[in-house]
Amino acid sequence: MPRSIARVLVDTPLPQLDRLFDYAVPARLEGQVGPGMRVKVPLRSAGRMADAFVVELASTSEHEGSLSEIEDLISPVPVLAPEVWRLARAVSDRAGGSASDVLRLAVPTRQVRVEKAWLAARAAAEEAGVRAAAADASAGGDAEGVHPTLSASPGTGPATGPAEVTEVAVDGYRSTDLAAAVRARGRLALDAVPLLVELPGDGGWVGQWAVTLAQLASVALSDGDNAILAVPDYRDQQQLVSALEAVVPPERIVRLDSKQSNPDRYRAMLRARGDDALVLVGNRSVLLAPSERLGLIAVWDDGDPLFSEPLSPYVHARDTALVRCEQQKPALVFAGHARSTDVQRLVEIGWLAEVTPDPRYQPRVIPTTQQGSREGFAANARIPSAAWIEAKAGVEFGPVLVQVAHPGYAPRLACAECGDTARCLRCSGPLQKKSANAVPSCNWCGALAVGWRCATCEGTTFRSVGTGAGRTADELGRAFPGVRVIVSDGTRPITHVDDEPAIVVATRGAEPIAPGGYRAVLLLDGERMLARESLRVAEDCLRWWANATALAARRAPVFLVGVGGALASSLATWNLARFASGELADRRHLRFPPAIRVATVTGRTETVEKALAALPPEIAKETLGPVDVEGGTVRAIVRFDFAHGHEVATVLRGQVIRAATDRRRIPGDPRGSSARKTVPTLKVRFDDVEPFSD
Repeated sequence: MPRSIARVLVDTPLPQLDRLFDYAVPARLEGQVGPGMRVKVPLRSAGRMADAFVVELASTSEHEGSLSEIEDLISPVPVLAPEVWRLARAVSDRAGGSASDVLRLAVPTRQVRVEKAWLAARAAAEEAGVRAAAADASAGGDAEGVHPTLSASPGTGPATGPAEVTEVAVDGYRSTDLAAAVRARGRLALDAVPLLVELPGDGGWVGQWAVTLAQLASVALSDGDNAILAVPDYRDQQQLVSALEAVVPPERIVRLDSKQSNPDRYRAMLRARGDDALVLVGNRSVLLAPSERLGLIAVWDDGDPLFSEPLSPYVHARDTALVRCEQQKPALVFAGHARSTDVQRLVEIGWLAEVTPDPRYQPRVIPTTQQGSREGFAANARIPSAAWIEAKAGVEFGPVLVQVAHPGYAPRLACAECGDTARCLRCSGPLQKKSANAVPSCNWCGALAVGWRCATCEGTTFRSVGTGAGRTADELGRAFPGVRVIVSDGTRPITHVDDEPAIVVATRGAEPIAPGGYRAVLLLDGERMLARESLRVAEDCLRWWANATALAARRAPVFLVGVGGALASSLATWNLARFASGELADRRHLRFPPAIRVATVTGRTETVEKALAALPPEIAKETLGPVDVEGGTVRAIVRFDFAHGHEVATVLRGQVIRAATDRRRIPGDPRGSSARKTVPTLKVRFDDVEPFSD
């Protein structure tokens, strides 16, 4: 009897092993090994063992020689779903990377206790199904509502199944039937309604965007399909989960994010492989969650840098969503207050349909110049007269939000004698003050600046340069005597404040939610935010300001201080797509992303030159560099159109494999041919905009 053959993907970072290998299933494991399971397999080099995923079983192999046997079955739980394997393979090929690197993000570390509980629950459910079927057969027919295979996910409780989901109408949009668009598997660029709404009961206040995504998820779940909702961070996730709990039974909600413990994340992944229709909520990794019946993918605020994956192969969450949409054909929604240029490109080529909210929800944004206030303390806090008057009136009735650029007290310190930037004596990083009475410390290594002396003039005293959240709070505390001042930033994160009068000073992205919205919003330090050297600085600033604007109460004034031109006009008219379109047109003219794609090639000079020489001539002529970078390496930037993406990825991936396998003798080593070999390194990263931000 012929033995089964398992095609496995070895869990290894080595690029030359990024393909399927055939292994014979030994007789002792016949019938036990199945697709998606973890196994141990031998490698031919040095007799080593490696973990691997079984991708599929076959009866024949193209390998003409004898096959090695699987060494052992690690777990009988099929943790790798077929749709996750196809997604991992596709996104890694698009990014010129390894599928095993993607699977490390998709499949959590094995948790034995969780697996045992899952297997026990599944066995109990199957046994209950058999008993129900036998009872039905003895009764002489099918009993109403009885099915031999229960729909309850293993490990989630009694086998009664979760409560049914009723579709909830989507509010805030006139021109488009969003529920019909989800059922028709539409692809949408959805501009969110810039408001806060109160959830029923004691659910609190959340952004209208969260309610919209929850309503869209209810449409998919009511049809028996899963929904995947991806958000940048825990603040957004808290709002979204609260909104979901108001329209979806809690047992239908599954969290998958980096803040979970390993057992909780593993348990959530196994639950997602069940038969129940679920809504999967999390950060960028949730887009890799198993979901065979996928009805909706929604990504909130795709321009947030937290959606950029810092690990190889560096696939952005937006690209993962696009690839998965092509494979499984669910409805796809990119939602946000401000549209990214990447989404705008998809709108302009007709791949996404744009949906705008009811115009009556347009906020009241007032651009204003940096005029000094008549009040001395307010002038120190950089508040113009008009904004000062509105803030003073608004704080009588509730909280007022002041957004600033930097945390801490003084973002930068300088020598009081010569004016040079004060730098750490240990690592040369810039010094800062985190509070008025704090000892200056290094912004890089955290070392206290005790016994500091200026390297230029030997001075020993500092002066503050710039104003952070702490210093702004101090000045506003003096400008508004008797009013609470609350600071929210990266070191003191606050998600919610009450509706009592208060001045809330927050850095961008750390703004708390106030019941009913803020009575006034002041967007300060706009010129400082725009001074950052980055390709995306303008669209980032517009996104920060739009998200803060959406926290204001209905028709409450929002002051944008010190910013003019197209940015201020787009925000004031709430026509944010117009700015994204203009920005994209400029990028198209300059051949910058996202109008085109780019790949950075980094390594030793000879290795990079060989990789560039392998590119087609029409693509190689658009190469920028190579230029020297740190560590004795060079970097080149390859620019190419989207149509050439597969070709460029294939060529550069081949060069990475060649560099990894091209072992050479160390020059001058007296051991000759027995000397240890070196492996030339070559790093390729697609869609990397960092070189354009220097």
